[in-house]
Amino acid sequence: MSQNVLRLDNWAQFEDLKNRLKGKHQNLDIPVANKFHSQMTEAEGIKFHSKKEAKVFRELQARQHAKEIKFILMQVPFLLPGKDDRGKRTRHYLDFMVIRTDGQIEYIEVKGRDLPMGKLKRRQVEEIYGIKIVVV
Repeated sequence: MSQNVLRLDNWAQFEDLKNRLKGKHQNLDIPVANKFHSQMTEAEGIKFHSKKEAKVFRELQARQHAKEIKFILMQVPFLLPGKDDRGKRTRHYLDFMVIRTDGQIEYIEVKGRDLPMGKLKRRQVEEIYGIKIVVV
């Protein structure tokens, strides 16, 4: 038998193990599979949902150091019409909102795969708020 296999002889042992591990699974360094196969990445002490998003953040930081950008805001929520099953308002989060030194605002969304639901929500945000979102 392999060393990586845990053998439980009865249901009581399973329940005992489950109770001992309850609440501890969050501390394990087991990578969680993402349905889009993106990989969590850290840049400047900030965790990003994908390598691409971290790369865009580093590029924005370089522009900020070059004095092109004043502020970088991340995960900016926009309210949309409707509510979910729990009664919470529907939101669409943009990855970055950039305020340039000339006062212009850029809205940036990082996409690996641009799916129909994302396109729909992005169109809604653009129409409701009168903005233009750049997809990277």
